[in-house]
Amino acid sequence: MQIRLSDHFSYRKLLRFTLPSIVMMIVASIYSVVDGLFVSNLVGDLALSAVNIIFPATMIIGAAGFMLGTGGSAIVARTLGEGDRELANRYFSMIIYSVIILGVILSVACAIFIEPIARLSGASDLLMDDCIAYGRIMMLGNAAFMLQVSFQSFLVVAEKPQMGLVLSISAGITNMVLDYVFIAVFQMGVVGAALATVAGYCVGGLIPLVYFFRASPDRLCLSKTQFYPKEFLHTCTNGSSELMSNISASIVGILFNIQLMRIIGEAGVAAHSVMMYVDFVFIAAFLGFSVGSAPIVSYHYGAANHSELKNVFRKSIAIIAVTSVVMVLVSELLSRPLSFAFVGYDADLLDMTVHGFRLFALCYFFCGVNIYASAFFTALSNGVISAFISFMRSLVLRGGLVLLMPVWLGLDGVWTSVIAAEALGACIAVGFFMMQRHKYHYL
Repeated sequence: MQIRLSDHFSYRKLLRFTLPSIVMMIVASIYSVVDGLFVSNLVGDLALSAVNIIFPATMIIGAAGFMLGTGGSAIVARTLGEGDRELANRYFSMIIYSVIILGVILSVACAIFIEPIARLSGASDLLMDDCIAYGRIMMLGNAAFMLQVSFQSFLVVAEKPQMGLVLSISAGITNMVLDYVFIAVFQMGVVGAALATVAGYCVGGLIPLVYFFRASPDRLCLSKTQFYPKEFLHTCTNGSSELMSNISASIVGILFNIQLMRIIGEAGVAAHSVMMYVDFVFIAAFLGFSVGSAPIVSYHYGAANHSELKNVFRKSIAIIAVTSVVMVLVSELLSRPLSFAFVGYDADLLDMTVHGFRLFALCYFFCGVNIYASAFFTALSNGVISAFISFMRSLVLRGGLVLLMPVWLGLDGVWTSVIAAEALGACIAVGFFMMQRHKYHYL
């Protein structure tokens, strides 16, 4: 039986509804993991470092898709909760058309200026050629990526999370198969990795575009629309936390790479790459749950159903807490085998990676509540609080501490800066939960 946004949610129903989004985000995160496995084992650690140098820059551009998708889906879900499906479709269409236009412009512009972008990202002369080759293709594929991440939110609003899951799995399989073909068979190196990833983006971004064009008007669909300045601005401000979170994460990734190049060189960037690949998958579980549950929050907020809003919030916090503990335990147990899969060919690099990852993984105690808090306030159309939480956690705290802590702790200061940043971010998130509880009636 199909679960509706208007339903009452038990733990079982909440997990069933969000599970496709969780798996969808995990599968999407595997794009980069598979690239890393093939590049590291078949091309080498320098190529792995080059990919990790340029990848944050590509995510900065794609962040606009997260902003419009998450910010817009909250507005569309709230409008559906208010009972106006035609207007919801018009808002939805305006947002998707904006993603396409913005995506094409940014993709072309960044592909043209990829060399200075690589320099600003911290690429050394030794890594520059691979950074440019990988980055140019990834930048050109960013329009499809922006559509993919936007539709991840809107497929949940359309009550089609299973379709999003199938598309993510299909896109992941496409990426994996083509990684093998391009890198292992045709020996195309980082170019092959980039082409395989972009092909996956096209599967996840273009197929939903066709689906929503063909959907009937009594469902969420793409239709004739106009530009709604107020709603577009609200979409941008409401999704600004996701924009800030992704841009900040990319900037901080660049800062990590610069610090590691200064302290230990290319090997440190390679070790950090492994942690980031594993982190993509673990964080995707929190992101997927937050994306999957956000339309429920938006719908019941729009319908002024305070009792169900309180119910969903409390159950979500309990799920996040249990998942956080499990993630830390799994990370500590699997740190060596996961690291070995990437850099098992180099004993010194493997030891460095395992040691760093065991420290880094402690951040999972705190990051789940930070990610959920940002998504929760976005779902309530309170982009200001959401953006502040993201800004403090991902840029001010992570960025500031990765610059300060290595002064006292050296290389370990790089790995532990994430723990300190996430712990302080969790304090901020809990503070806002307490301060806003009477306004939104979720406690």
